[in-house]
Amino acid sequence: MEAEAEAEAAVAAPAGLFITLEGGDGSGKTTQSQLLTDWLEQRGRTVLRTREPGGTEVGVAIREIVLHHRGEIAPRAEALLYAADRAQHVATAVRPALARGEVVIQDRYLDSSVAYQGAGRVLDATEVRDLSLWAAEGLLPALTVLLDLDETAARGRLDAANKRFDRLEAEKSDFHRRVRAAFLALAAAEPERFLIVDAARPVAEIAALIRDRVTTLL
Repeated sequence: MEAEAEAEAAVAAPAGLFITLEGGDGSGKTTQSQLLTDWLEQRGRTVLRTREPGGTEVGVAIREIVLHHRGEIAPRAEALLYAADRAQHVATAVRPALARGEVVIQDRYLDSSVAYQGAGRVLDATEVRDLSLWAAEGLLPALTVLLDLDETAARGRLDAANKRFDRLEAEKSDFHRRVRAAFLALAAAEPERFLIVDAARPVAEIAALIRDRVTTLL
């Protein structure tokens, strides 16, 4: 009887849903993740809105190193730091939330490592992806929204925001051009997982496109 009750509870509980937002700096991920969170909560879903790096207490410390350390960080060391953040984040935040039936909306995940450390830092993309998958115990999102924006336009947005650039934002145009190309290649390789959205479109239009795709997964 106890086993039957547990099985019935598992059927009744809503399935967790893992959604990530990717794209270059300045593409609007933060805005869209908040809009999507608000929409889902209005529909009665419990949402964990999080980010990498920095979605846990350990991650906050790692984020400070990878984004704000003033000295040199070797590319492989940088990739390993991101992987360490991911391992902690998935184990202590993402998987528990999914097990509770929540929707996890996350700003950046392993595709960012492949794009930034793989293409941007010119490391082997397959090795970076394999490292991330090992750290995350193979967890992939049900949906990855790629907010695609020309790197010049993205830099213009960052300049207009008048914010202090972190280590990656401060990289030169060639770096960000490689990152954008890598994101598009990743999306082309996994069209069933990715939704590519032109991030130059109005915010409301982008949000509507994302909602339409998410609705099919709920």
